[in-house]
Amino acid sequence: MRLIFLGPPGAGKGTQAQRIAEQFEIPHISTGDILRQAVANETPLGQKAKEYMDRGDLVPDELILSMVRERLSESDVQPGWILDGFPRNVSQAEFLDKLLQEIQQACDRAVNFEVPDEMLVKRLLGRGRKDDNEVTIRHRLEVYRAATAPVIDFYRQGDRIVSIDGSQSIDHVTQTLAIALERT
Repeated sequence: MRLIFLGPPGAGKGTQAQRIAEQFEIPHISTGDILRQAVANETPLGQKAKEYMDRGDLVPDELILSMVRERLSESDVQPGWILDGFPRNVSQAEFLDKLLQEIQQACDRAVNFEVPDEMLVKRLLGRGRKDDNEVTIRHRLEVYRAATAPVIDFYRQGDRIVSIDGSQSIDHVTQTLAIALERT
């Protein structure tokens, strides 16, 4: 099973990805984890990414795409994977489609976790992170919607997306997700 998890910050993508990854015994791949691992392992891509991160800049798409390419070519992902937080824009989604064709894999389904903004703000404020204040959170949600809403449409056009109500309890979301994936 090969899945893409989409949704705004605080929607529960990471939590659900971990649960489904365990259930299906496939890797949960987060672009943030890929970046941190590449930097820690001092790979050539990791060293380039570290330069941007040390300056507080966003790592450019080209580096992220190269890291995703590298990660999806590793042996442990052959049975399947869950991409969490990638692709973040349509150009990344198009790249991913081409990459999957090249490496003879296919995405079974994109999953969009839908949660009302007020609930997201409440969840994110509850995490207690330094950078999580209401103004910052609302800005991140706006940025997410501007960049990622077109990605949802991209997968909707190919009838490759399922939407899940992420506002329910963690267990309820997992059950709903498992039922939706059984139909895949």
